[in-house]
Amino acid sequence: MAKVFNYISDAFTELKSNVTWSPWSEVQRYTIIVAIFAILFSLATWGVDTAFGRVLGVFYNWATA
Repeated sequence: MAKVFNYISDAFTELKSNVTWSPWSEVQRYTIIVAIFAILFSLATWGVDTAFGRVLGVFYNWATA
């Protein structure tokens, strides 16, 4: 158990002293950019899924008629 505690303690120490953190304004800007692209990508995926669903529906209706 002591090894786990030491590992976690060393990880936090490294995060405090050795990691260079980006400025808060830069983090906010990139977060907004990522959120916008995630929304756009999800809308594009939804659109393609809907279009293929309709095309397959027409095809199945045509094939069973």
